[in-house]
Amino acid sequence: MDQERTHWIELPAHRSSVGVARRSVGTRLKSWSLPGELRSDAVLLLSELATNAVCHTLSARILCGIGLVTEGILRLEVHDHDRSRRRLRRCRAALDDEGGRGLFLVEELAQTWGVDRSRLTGGNAVWANLTA
Repeated sequence: MDQERTHWIELPAHRSSVGVARRSVGTRLKSWSLPGELRSDAVLLLSELATNAVCHTLSARILCGIGLVTEGILRLEVHDHDRSRRRLRRCRAALDDEGGRGLFLVEELAQTWGVDRSRLTGGNAVWANLTA
């Protein structure tokens, strides 16, 4: 990916890091002059992926990235350092549950998404593509 069209930030795997990642990505997307709705969706999805990495993996740090893969595709990635190879569980949130909707939002908003083994961290790399 073109350096001008990518942005990476590595953070401690703490809940407070999710807000830092959200602000950092939002600022970068705005500097790329992307439409407001796309920016909002991207920030929401990255926030959900980062929250999952912080809350559900055995990581000390997370790596969050965005990139314009082509003129029409924005890719979001969150890499953790969890080498346990545990599979991501999809859960169904009850109406009054405060959590449990992260991957549902990813499925609804992303054009495609998936989980791979990270070449950068050795943990999980959860990614989502949005149509720009």
